[in-house]
Amino acid sequence: METGYARLTVRFEAPFWTCLYERGGGGTYEACRIVFGAEPGEQEVYAFLLERWRHLPFSPSLPGESPPERRVSPKRALREARRETRPAAMGTRAQQALALQREAGKAARARRSREQRETEEARKFALRREKRKEKHKGR
Repeated sequence: METGYARLTVRFEAPFWTCLYERGGGGTYEACRIVFGAEPGEQEVYAFLLERWRHLPFSPSLPGESPPERRVSPKRALREARRETRPAAMGTRAQQALALQREAGKAARARRSREQRETEEARKFALRREKRKEKHKGR
């Protein structure tokens, strides 16, 4: 028995809230984009779908496979939902400049530490090689 699936994603695409409704099954895939004005509540989206799901303008059917079943733990799902709904930190221009400076410092520090680590490894390797030569000579 072939199973179908439907996925509904509500997101903000400036300046409107949009809803991407995907459905598939039986080797097909169809998508529909619905534009809402203001931020819709769960009840509004649900009522909209119940009233108009038969008349939604889906794309022509494309050959596709059903997505693999992916179990996500409830805690992870909650974390991902929080992360997606959290507004992007804008800050003042000064805060943005300081953040860029911090990132540049991080990159420089990482580069410096990587170079130090590589030189130290090369020094240790040379020392080991020298010891082996000394042992080989019988000293």
